[in-house]
Amino acid sequence: MNASPQAPPGASPPRRGRGLRLLAGVVVTLAIVAGAAWLVWSRLNPFGENSIDRSQPALLQSIHDLSRFEAATGNFQIIVDLEKDAAFLPDAVKGSRTLFVGAGGVDAYVDFGGLSSGALTVSPDRKEVTVKLPHAQLEKPNLDNGRSYVYAQQRGLFDRVQDFLSSSPADQRELYQLAEKKIAEAAQASDLRDRADQNTKAMLQGMLGGLGFEKVTVTVDGRP
Repeated sequence: MNASPQAPPGASPPRRGRGLRLLAGVVVTLAIVAGAAWLVWSRLNPFGENSIDRSQPALLQSIHDLSRFEAATGNFQIIVDLEKDAAFLPDAVKGSRTLFVGAGGVDAYVDFGGLSSGALTVSPDRKEVTVKLPHAQLEKPNLDNGRSYVYAQQRGLFDRVQDFLSSSPADQRELYQLAEKKIAEAAQASDLRDRADQNTKAMLQGMLGGLGFEKVTVTVDGRP
């Protein structure tokens, strides 16, 4: 059996191998060109947008000293169902109905700044102390924009055209105001103020007891 002839040293490789390497080089070159073109286009894209914050620094208008104890916080969620109808037109032509989910918190606090001179009495032996507190009050609702949103909305033809032509379509100010009002009513009807009273009493009893008083009596509007 005769052995296969071997290529002499320095001979060129077969043409098939050179063709594969040439094809691979072309593919790599095209990939580099495409990547460079995409990079240039992403930087020079005429339809792209850049956000530039040109806001001025915040201006401090006033400072108020606080003399209140934030005693409790209530978290609320309300669904506002707001419907507007035209007197003589069907809803498909003129009218709207919006479902808005409003979520926010209400803080309850006790104001120490309005305490009278007789609100704090200490026994002659300095073993007993009595504190008379006012009933807790509620702050205005603080709506959470991140958790408040329009859930569903139906609008008539005229309302859609009006929103399209308006510079600020779908104004949600009324929805936020209604949500704040309903959350305030829910907070007023809840036991949030009573919870704040109890937390304030517990705080004062612990603090005054730590100061050495053997008996600490805290009343809220005359109630123990």
